[in-house]
Amino acid sequence: MQSITWNQQVVKKNNKFLVFQTIVEQEALSRADIAVYSGLNKTTVSSLVNELLEADLIYESSPGESSGGRRPVPIHFNQVAGYSVGIEVGVNHILGILTDLKGNVLVEKTQIINDSSINLILQIIKTMIYSLMKEMPLSTYGIVGIGIGIPGIVDKEGKILLAPNLGWKNTFIKQDIEKEFKVPVIIENEANAGAYAEKQFGAGQDYQNLIYVSAGIGIGVGIILNGNLYQGLNGYSGESGHMIIQMNGKPCSCGSKGCWEAYASENALLKEATGTGTTLESAINSAAEKNEATLQVFHQIGCYLGLGISNIINTFNPEQIIIGNRLAMAKEWLEKPIKKTIENHTLPFHQEDLHIDFSRLSIYSVALGVSAFAVENFIKGELQEV
Repeated sequence: MQSITWNQQVVKKNNKFLVFQTIVEQEALSRADIAVYSGLNKTTVSSLVNELLEADLIYESSPGESSGGRRPVPIHFNQVAGYSVGIEVGVNHILGILTDLKGNVLVEKTQIINDSSINLILQIIKTMIYSLMKEMPLSTYGIVGIGIGIPGIVDKEGKILLAPNLGWKNTFIKQDIEKEFKVPVIIENEANAGAYAEKQFGAGQDYQNLIYVSAGIGIGVGIILNGNLYQGLNGYSGESGHMIIQMNGKPCSCGSKGCWEAYASENALLKEATGTGTTLESAINSAAEKNEATLQVFHQIGCYLGLGISNIINTFNPEQIIIGNRLAMAKEWLEKPIKKTIENHTLPFHQEDLHIDFSRLSIYSVALGVSAFAVENFIKGELQEV
């Protein structure tokens, strides 16, 4: 057997990835089409396609119409070759989804929580994963990975350094879950996951430079620069919820005072809306009934959200801002004060060609994002095989 040099291996891996990406993005291409799109020669494409067929990552369907000669055989991404689990750990809920390799949600589970102690949350996560797996269709690879989104600072090894709204510090759940399910586990900051999901599947698909504002119990920010997730030196970027917007202002769960999330989060809204609704959903119902006090609270939260977003726009000059997580459900009452505040406080140059949108993925952004990270990790591993 002829030995392959390290350099040849690298070239082959890169070519294999290129062929696979071409099939995923274009769908239903013949081998000749793949050669044209990828710029690789037909012999190389045919060899790599055979390897991908053997790995069951792609499949061939019935031949298409011929323009003379042999009819072309369309090749497709086998998105049901395996499945991924995405879990969002919120302050008052846990959402779990089962997706195929293309991010389509097949099953979802939600559980309300009143206690965020680590051992209890870990048990709920495990039970939820088992429950999702029970409804998983048969496939070649089964569960390919598990992604978990956490509202806090997560390092590149998956250690949760600080999740103030959960009361967690220096917490490591990755190994425990990997040991239980025998598949790779990815732990990621929830705003990063939300940003990635919006770029892949949601409102950010047409933009290369976007900022995702995760407005829930706390506030986090996910940053996409030149089409890639920006995580900072150690993976801690995006903690904009803790930028100070009021010197010596309201106390924040992080231990500081005057943080943005103390004024513009779901938590801030619920504190202000005492008497008009004890949950975001009841506050939304109250606003829909034209309750003046509730409408005023939403207006105030919208102004504070707009203020923090203005700082972000002036810093990054992005193409797009996406507002997501639970407060996005109140778009009807938040959109106007957010946009008006941005208009009044953002440099005019930065407002040119700027798009301000609300999440298209509703409550699923975080879970979809971490599930997509797990799928990407699996695909990269499979394509490393030479």
